[in-house]
Amino acid sequence: MAICHPLHYTVIMNPRLCGLLVLLSWITSALHSLLESLLLLRLTFCTDLEIPHFFCELNLMAQLACFDNFLNNMVMYFITVLLGGGPLAGIIYSYSKIVSSIRAIPSAQGKYKAFSTCASHISVVSLFYGTSLGVYLSSAATQSSHSSATASVLYTVVTPMLNPFIYSLRNKDIKGALKQFFGMAAIRKQLC
Repeated sequence: MAICHPLHYTVIMNPRLCGLLVLLSWITSALHSLLESLLLLRLTFCTDLEIPHFFCELNLMAQLACFDNFLNNMVMYFITVLLGGGPLAGIIYSYSKIVSSIRAIPSAQGKYKAFSTCASHISVVSLFYGTSLGVYLSSAATQSSHSSATASVLYTVVTPMLNPFIYSLRNKDIKGALKQFFGMAAIRKQLC
């Protein structure tokens, strides 16, 4: 919205719409968590199981059940496609509109600035969606616990850690403060 319709951004993205989007996100995530928790509660698990992961990943918990968990797998796949594929389709559509708007910019410097702003976001979105959809849509037969744990770390730990760098290092004030901080640290190191 900010790139394709910059003059209409404040009118369209008003505080009421932003609040409704946040509320919709919270309600959707709460209902999703409730549904998946209720489906896991109906499963029975064998004793002395070890989860080959560093946290209780939903699909790994369902795979550890003692009996057939076909219903859980189908619901998980459906919800993954719905809640993962829907926003991904929206992101792809938004970026297609952004790319078409950027291509209309006459100056090469303007195009470069707009593409460089979007490139970091695209890379983090690709990292998040690639690893999370890979974990949830891959079958139990082709998935090793080590690769699943590595992919889970990428979308649960690395992606949120990258966001402050992506959105703040573009800011000249933040860059200046970091240069000053590291410059002072280098001076202190030389004095000591």
